[in-house]
Amino acid sequence: MLQLGPESVPINADVFNLFVAGALGMLLGLEREWSNKSAGIRTFTLTSLIGVAAATLGHTVLLALGGLLVLTQGILLGTRGILVELSDESNEGGLALTTSTSLLVAYVVGVLVGMDLLLVGVVIAITSSFLLVLRRELHTFANRLSHEEVRGAAEFAIIAFVVYPLLPAGTYGPWNAIDPQLIWMLVIAVSAIGFANYAIMQRYGGRGMLITGFFGGLVNSTAVIGEIANRAKTNAGILDLAVATILVADAAMAVRNLIIVVAFVPQSAFSVGLPLGLIAVGGVALTGYERNWSGDIELDLDSPFSSANALTFGALFLAVLVITAGAQQMFGTAGFLVTSFLSGLLSSGTTTTTAVSLASTGQITPAVAAQGVLAGTLASIFVKVWLAVGINRNLFAPVVKRSAYLSLLGLAGVLAVQIL
Repeated sequence: MLQLGPESVPINADVFNLFVAGALGMLLGLEREWSNKSAGIRTFTLTSLIGVAAATLGHTVLLALGGLLVLTQGILLGTRGILVELSDESNEGGLALTTSTSLLVAYVVGVLVGMDLLLVGVVIAITSSFLLVLRRELHTFANRLSHEEVRGAAEFAIIAFVVYPLLPAGTYGPWNAIDPQLIWMLVIAVSAIGFANYAIMQRYGGRGMLITGFFGGLVNSTAVIGEIANRAKTNAGILDLAVATILVADAAMAVRNLIIVVAFVPQSAFSVGLPLGLIAVGGVALTGYERNWSGDIELDLDSPFSSANALTFGALFLAVLVITAGAQQMFGTAGFLVTSFLSGLLSSGTTTTTAVSLASTGQITPAVAAQGVLAGTLASIFVKVWLAVGINRNLFAPVVKRSAYLSLLGLAGVLAVQIL
């Protein structure tokens, strides 16, 4: 029995489920009704009510008959839609199966509610309704994807939902520093950040230095700096814009590292958040000193994810993790910090995930992990200075000067944390 309040009249749970199933059926049928489809609010509501009634009675035969009825109705509606589309010369022949499939979803939602799996039913109904409403947007998005992007998405799904569940739990290897599931989860997290922001960057392109530099820096800050330095070499007019883009890319790198730390080692949120936050804010603020904001930069970046890239990052991370753990065990905190700085010359993302992994397995304290992340971030800023200068010598003075400001801001954040 359910009660609306301490003194309310009790409501029978089965009656409550009927109301919930009916409401979810109406939600699913709303978009179909609005789109003038053959099945609308009434049909979908009745379908969900059939499902909840069959599940409430608990008869297997009745559940099967209800499912068969809905399936038959869906086949008839789908066939009718196909015939209508084929007879319409202006139609390109897409299969009208969405309504018939949605009816089956409505029936399943009713069954789930009748089995007291309300949360599952509600999530499925809301998600399905959301997909129906965004039909045009989803088709447009899918049609814009390249073959490489679709392949990258499929490979990402494999490493996230196939490989990860198969990995063993617990710590293994030298100094018990290797946690396979944690390592792979960090690989997934870094890849997901890059993939999502790659999509955003592709959407906005070069219609703004700030957007391009920031989101490009989240995908691959080294690639952004290399690209913009080359463009500034052949076009002296965008030198100020190049410097601003490099600073924003460094700021984005700091934000990415901060997100990883906060997500996996929340105890270090303050100790690492203040220094990296100052670097991020400083990188964006320093761009205000650059005068040329009119340039339109198009970055030619490949898809940020592939299985080869994931395995390469994982292997690099594993090697750095073992070496860093060994340095920590043999030389203490100093060994860890030196190793973090050296590995940051290669990849600050690798350094960050290594520190997070060691802190999660108890090899180092959250405070030491925060110091390692900062050391790797500063090393990455340092190496990107020489990358930009190596490509375009005209960037030497402005990039070195402003990168020094970012480094000082990070160190000031460390001192502030120690004082507070």
